[in-house]
Amino acid sequence: MFIYLLYTTIKSNEIKIKKGQILQRAGEINTKIYIVKSGLLRSYVIDKKGKEHIFMFASENWIMTDNTSVNQPCKLFIDVIEDSEVYILEKGKEDKIELQKILNRLETLQNRVIMMMSSTALERYEHFVKTYPKIIQRVPQRMIASYLGITPEALSKVKGKKA
Repeated sequence: MFIYLLYTTIKSNEIKIKKGQILQRAGEINTKIYIVKSGLLRSYVIDKKGKEHIFMFASENWIMTDNTSVNQPCKLFIDVIEDSEVYILEKGKEDKIELQKILNRLETLQNRVIMMMSSTALERYEHFVKTYPKIIQRVPQRMIASYLGITPEALSKVKGKKA
């Protein structure tokens, strides 16, 4: 029943988005939550040197948002890696989101922070493969390296060790 209510509530807010479109820019006022029906999104920051640092990927049934408070400037960019269909909710109406999806997202973020603080590059790569098994072939290696906090060259070495 709850999932049906969630679906009927957000179905009218479903949009199709083409690859390459930016849904949110850092500095804009933060008001949206994206639930991915199909496709692939990413969130990232750009440092003072212009380097991208990927924070998170969101594929089917994942939630993507900037966790900055409502009506505050965002810290993250969110863009579309593959043509996608997403449901859009306005912040402040999160109570309509399935609680399990929120808990899964929080668990993933917690694990990522712990992993980034205490793991080797190989362990981070293994964690990425476990967390995102369905998208490993869907994103460029440079994005995976950015997510892991390593260079593409270091990623090649890590993948060689794993093989």
